[in-house]
Amino acid sequence: MKRVLIITYYWPPAGGGGVMRWLKMSKYLPEYGWQPVIYTPENPDPSVIDESLLAEVPPEAEVVRQPIWEPYDLFRRLTGKSKESRFKSGYISEASRGSFKERVAVFLRGNLLIPDPRVFWVKPSVRFLRKYLAEHPVDLMISTGPPHSMHLIALKLKRYVKAPWLADFRDPWTGIDFYHRLKLTRLADRIHHRLEKRVLTTADGVTVVTPGMKRSLEALADRDIHVIYNGFDPEDFEVPEDSAETVKTADTVETASPEAGHFIISHFGAFNRDRNPSALWTALTRLVSEIPLFGEKLKIRLIGQTDETILQQIKDHGLEKQLELLPHLEHREGLRVVGNSAVLLLPLNDSPNAREILPGKMYEYMALGRPILAIGPTGSDCEEIITQTGTGSYHSFSDVEGIQSALKKEFRRWQKGEAAEPPKEIEKFSRRHLAGEMIRLGTAVEWAK
Repeated sequence: MKRVLIITYYWPPAGGGGVMRWLKMSKYLPEYGWQPVIYTPENPDPSVIDESLLAEVPPEAEVVRQPIWEPYDLFRRLTGKSKESRFKSGYISEASRGSFKERVAVFLRGNLLIPDPRVFWVKPSVRFLRKYLAEHPVDLMISTGPPHSMHLIALKLKRYVKAPWLADFRDPWTGIDFYHRLKLTRLADRIHHRLEKRVLTTADGVTVVTPGMKRSLEALADRDIHVIYNGFDPEDFEVPEDSAETVKTADTVETASPEAGHFIISHFGAFNRDRNPSALWTALTRLVSEIPLFGEKLKIRLIGQTDETILQQIKDHGLEKQLELLPHLEHREGLRVVGNSAVLLLPLNDSPNAREILPGKMYEYMALGRPILAIGPTGSDCEEIITQTGTGSYHSFSDVEGIQSALKKEFRRWQKGEAAEPPKEIEKFSRRHLAGEMIRLGTAVEWAK
């Protein structure tokens, strides 16, 4: 079996979207004759912990952990946070508009910790991996970011190892939505761009997760960039055969049916300030006023970290009694809970690069077979995929009337007990298929090398 080194900050028991891409890739790589060798921190500081994901690490995987030092304890002291607190997703966008101490912390993060706070792990990792790879060679090396310090480890290692290098960008670097909030000096901005271009031009292959990212990075690097989407794992949706709640919603997926008695609109995962769908709360308020039964049956279920500004806006719209807040749930349990929904909410960031972002939860929403209500900029990659797959409706940030009409339609369908239209052509987004796509690209890079 060939060996592929995967350099990643996020690995179980870390949870959240950052861990899923390469955990799921690693799960299916052995089926294609590749053994994943995971290089990851021994003591990371992720925003979410999900112990249940440890059970998904494939037995063939070799996990190599090394200590990491991160400056987050200093940030906690500077910003007055408790030692046990975690820096949640979207922290930079919120802190850049927060207290003076938080704004100072953001400035220091952007200008001193380049490209990110994990930069202190680069030198010790290169030192360790040079020795490790001399004794345990690999056939392919993959770095995945963010954090983009993982790419810098591979960039420096490339001088010493023969294996070709594939740089995988799950999110943009200088094109990330919060980049303009880092308060960068001209010098820091130049360093970020220079490092980004070195990674893009030095790697033997580069992968991204959306067509928009492909276009942006090809313009930066003047080279071919390959799209390998995120996706869903059918095994995450398996339920006991004797369950009375199961319904067939797609060729490969079974999920629980919507809860009787409530018209539930659910959001699963971090709900940041930049994703606040103000038009939705206005549309819901109008529907509650127009259709009294809608107000009685409506439940807004938010699972995971939700920004206080979103909660306040929901209350300001008079929707507090319809609101249900749940804490972060283990991944499969979270999917089971949102599977009981009538509508799945998918808000995109209201930021300059949102057109080229495809939230990881979108694929799992599609697999659940429930109607998606997506809100974002027009002409986005997300709009194109939802339209092609027939998995829901897509609306601009200000489209109150369109959102209201779509929800009224789904409420009438829910009242009649009608199932949603089955999704089209989503099998290409299964994790098993995508692992094959990744390894075919890796093999092509290996041959070219």
